[in-house]
Amino acid sequence: MATKRPVSKSFEENIAYLQKALRVDDSFDVIHHKLVYADRKFGLFFVDGFTKDDVMLQIMRDLGRLEPRDLRHDPIDVLMQKKIPYIEVETTQDIENVIKQVLSGQAAFIIEDTDTAILLDVRTYPVRSPDEPDTERVVRGPRDGFVETLVFNTALIRRRIRDRSLVMDYLQVGRRSKTDIVVSYVDSIVDKELVKRIKKGLQNIEPDGLSMGEKTIEEYIFGRHLNPYPVVRYTERPDTASTHLLEGHVLIVVDGTPGVMICPTTFWQHLEHAEEYRQKPLVGAFLRWVRFAAVLASLFLLPLWYIYATNTELLVERWQFIGPEKVGHVSLIWQFLIAEVGLEVLRMAAIHTPNALATALGLVAAILIGEVAIEVGLFSYEVILYVAIAATSTFATPSYELSLANRLFRIFFLLAGAFFGIWGLVVSILFWLITLTSTKTLNAPYLWPFIPFNGKAMLQVLFRSPVPLKRERPDILNVSDKDK
Repeated sequence: MATKRPVSKSFEENIAYLQKALRVDDSFDVIHHKLVYADRKFGLFFVDGFTKDDVMLQIMRDLGRLEPRDLRHDPIDVLMQKKIPYIEVETTQDIENVIKQVLSGQAAFIIEDTDTAILLDVRTYPVRSPDEPDTERVVRGPRDGFVETLVFNTALIRRRIRDRSLVMDYLQVGRRSKTDIVVSYVDSIVDKELVKRIKKGLQNIEPDGLSMGEKTIEEYIFGRHLNPYPVVRYTERPDTASTHLLEGHVLIVVDGTPGVMICPTTFWQHLEHAEEYRQKPLVGAFLRWVRFAAVLASLFLLPLWYIYATNTELLVERWQFIGPEKVGHVSLIWQFLIAEVGLEVLRMAAIHTPNALATALGLVAAILIGEVAIEVGLFSYEVILYVAIAATSTFATPSYELSLANRLFRIFFLLAGAFFGIWGLVVSILFWLITLTSTKTLNAPYLWPFIPFNGKAMLQVLFRSPVPLKRERPDILNVSDKDK
């Protein structure tokens, strides 16, 4: 971390230091303009591509009207209060701060015979339109979504929460990247200890940069690298983020990524979707139960079918149809494992395939992996059927991270059942439950309100209750204002 270095009274010394530190001669996009206004030398430093040209032209035009007498007494105060027609302007006496802010996109004026620099936040960023997120679509509801620009994302949140106690706390993380981060919370609601803990975790992050944005932050703050289940929720929907803020959660917004982190979150909150609250309560409850059924199917359908197909004595007479009439040339467990790997390959291929070729990829997958694989005896019809149901159920899981974790445990259940039979499946499911039970996110139990049990909160998990009846915030967040 760079130590503080005061701005020198010597104009030439300041300019030489900044030119060397910012590598003006080596980098084409770091600009230094030599200017003279009111018989005083000015040095202007900025990064090309970050600066609003029209704003800078107007500022330089107004500075060009200065007379020598204007800057005779307290030139910094005169410039700040009268002569620079801009809103976001500040001063600094630390030249290292000048370097940091210029590389962050601000413009800096160094002025002859002064020991203070003027910083102007004239940043502008390339940005896409705030389109609806692909993974969180709703039939009825807003179509805007977070983008890669921090200030736009905070504005989308402020548009929905106009509370004076909404805080957007700004930090920079990364020794070299200096990534902009905002910790957002409603101060009159949130648990202050939770905010302190998150900020302390962010301040202790000291890598060169955040290579994968918010995901890197999650791994530094929350750890649990061997546990595949997500301990924070990601969303690209401003309405979802705002709803969690009003419940007492804390948001971490990272510049350069459209995914906002919601923390802390429980297992059940990863299964919620905005669509449930865009419909009538009864319809929303039905959608929630269908989603729960899909998640259970994605986890347990294949392992249970395999156990019953290979242990037909466990079946009563009416369920004797379970299991393939003809297994084929490959054993069932290998059919499932090959199908699971094949599905993952198809998913990755779909991500990397250009849209113009996506249809062709789907046809190839359907013909070769489906029909031809059955004809040659690689797969049986039942295996294709149940793998397709499990895969579809996986895609019905609202949280992408949760669906991937469930897929890993589905394979774990399959292997346990294949090697150790029904007792292997039972023990593996117990291990899964213990893993979820022992997981905590910022001291919040992952399975709350099921473990520890809270009947009233559990009913709200199982049933989408009408919004007017949800008068209290979750107990697990330890909020300062429980009443909604």
